[in-house]
Amino acid sequence: MMNDPISKKLHENVGTELKKIIHSLTPNPQSILEAGIGEGNTLSHLLQHFETPIVSYGFDISWSRIAYARNWLKSQNCKNTVLFTGDLLNIPCADNAFDIVYTAHAIEPNRGKEQPILQELFRVAKKYLILLEPSYELASEESKQRMDEHGYIKGLEETALKLEYNVVEYKLFKYTANPLNPTAIMIIQKNSTTSEPSFILADPQFKTPLQEKNNVLFSPDSLKVYPIIDGIPCLRIENGIVASKYAEFVH
Repeated sequence: MMNDPISKKLHENVGTELKKIIHSLTPNPQSILEAGIGEGNTLSHLLQHFETPIVSYGFDISWSRIAYARNWLKSQNCKNTVLFTGDLLNIPCADNAFDIVYTAHAIEPNRGKEQPILQELFRVAKKYLILLEPSYELASEESKQRMDEHGYIKGLEETALKLEYNVVEYKLFKYTANPLNPTAIMIIQKNSTTSEPSFILADPQFKTPLQEKNNVLFSPDSLKVYPIIDGIPCLRIENGIVASKYAEFVH
């Protein structure tokens, strides 16, 4: 993106359009999560359009991508962003943790896992879930063949309706990187009435609070510790190390 003006312009356009959409849904969100943040290209261009302070979060399965995202966001003067590793199937965050949750082609390669991923994304959203993902149903026959070959998702809207989610919009998005992989936007309204959670990062298995002790995060529920590597919490279930007596030895 840094060396390709076309790619850079695309990300700028996506960020601008996404901010317009978020503003139309809820003018002053307090928190936002990008699930599957990659190197932070989309989030950085989105954050530049917020006039009021907002706390942003992002996770990816790869520590290295998170490290690149941290450097990129810092270079773009994007502050108040919390980054960590995590899995779409077991998001290490509390219920209703974020006003806005969104994805940008993060669910894409997970055909067959649409329902559990949607359920996890919906769980951590408080007001709206916005999905910028390829649409099999709105694509051409050539595009569908390509999506079949790559194992890209299908039936996302059908899955959301099956889960009885309030889908307020589903259509092709204004911008897409590849015409053979058309991006659609799906907006799901949640508007949870529950109070703000007392914690954000959570045990990825039980979704319960973590305790920071000696640069690791300890879960009293799973009895595991999760490492923090160069300031980045590693919160995939497989990152957990069994340490049932950790609290007895570290104070």
